[in-house]
Amino acid sequence: MNNSLFQDLREEFQQEMALFKEGIPRETTFSAIPNKIKVAIGMRRTGKTHFLLQKIHSLQKKNIPLSRVFYLNFEDDRLLPITQEKLRNFINEFYSLYPENHEKMCYFFLDEIQNVESWPILIRRIFDSKQIEIYLTGSSAKLLSKEIASSLRGRSVATEIWPFSFSEYLLSQKKSVENKIVGQASKDKLMQNLLAYLDQGGFPESINLEATDRNGLLQDYVNVVIFRDIIERYGITNIALIKYMIKSLLMNVGTSFSVNKFFNDLKSQGFSVSKMTIYDYLSYIEDAYLVFTVPLYSESIRKTNSNPRKIYAIDPGLARAYTSSLSKNQGHLFENLIYLDLRRKGHEIYYYLTQERYEVDFLSKDRNGKLHLYQVVWDNSGADTIERETRALHAAEKELGIKGQIITPLDYLITLYSTTQML
Repeated sequence: MNNSLFQDLREEFQQEMALFKEGIPRETTFSAIPNKIKVAIGMRRTGKTHFLLQKIHSLQKKNIPLSRVFYLNFEDDRLLPITQEKLRNFINEFYSLYPENHEKMCYFFLDEIQNVESWPILIRRIFDSKQIEIYLTGSSAKLLSKEIASSLRGRSVATEIWPFSFSEYLLSQKKSVENKIVGQASKDKLMQNLLAYLDQGGFPESINLEATDRNGLLQDYVNVVIFRDIIERYGITNIALIKYMIKSLLMNVGTSFSVNKFFNDLKSQGFSVSKMTIYDYLSYIEDAYLVFTVPLYSESIRKTNSNPRKIYAIDPGLARAYTSSLSKNQGHLFENLIYLDLRRKGHEIYYYLTQERYEVDFLSKDRNGKLHLYQVVWDNSGADTIERETRALHAAEKELGIKGQIITPLDYLITLYSTTQML
């Protein structure tokens, strides 16, 4: 084993923590459930590594020395390929370097754990045999959940890490807004902030960049995900098709996606592909946290599966990076924001069609099993728009027996700074 490499990594980690700045406090936290492996999952560049370092920093504030903290980032090219045996050797070296840790509680932070072959077997063993708390991150929901379910068997609890929410974005911009919106001036300031967020999104590195640089950076993020988390992982050879599919999805957030329609579109462009391949690619894209699909709410599984799904992106700024400046689609981006807010709160999300096929944007089920109805309206200045949106909501309320809510930008901004949360 390369002891010199481990020593280099330890020294770099200690230097990083000496210079660490806490940054924006995230709205989510690792679960406090004891005796569980804590797992943070999400797309690349959403801040998972910083989230880990924030946790390490909080341990330091509790006077826990770095000598009791084991940290590795498996995106480091010096570690590749990272085998189970190599990780085991690093762990042994850690305890050899600090032998007193055999009798003390230690804290393991393993970043992008999915890059380690057969990682759950080793993680399970050390968790059961050592006095340690384990914190993991990963960029694949399906891969991690499958391995966790099969190997960790109830030993873990997951937390999703997203790009900055609108509230976190405001903190990053050092924007302060009064708890009450008084007069047109404060409304205009809030709306200006919301428009900026819909345009820039919440990826920490992309905020405040010029539009051209920001779009280029966000598109680079997507390309890395395509190659590292989709093409390499699943052995995809039709690279042009997966790229075209992702671009099409990101350009059409807030709209319906039909596999049949997309299949016919591909055929017309000369792509040779089966419908099953499209379904597979869609699941890979969701697994990598790029784009999400929302099904129709129905007690009939057949009806749910036969209807189109609605499409939402991991971040409004990422969706904007794939649309032209002449076509901002702010209504769809605002709807995307509401979807992400519901996901952050752990809601199970559907859309709803009334018996007369009026659409309601979101029917969600919270963690307590309670149903909620939300109709998102970007521009409520027209009487026809309000009549159409409220008609659909009232019909759904009657059919489902629950009270719904219209969400306009002003409603959203007012409640964001009140003691009563909208969502």
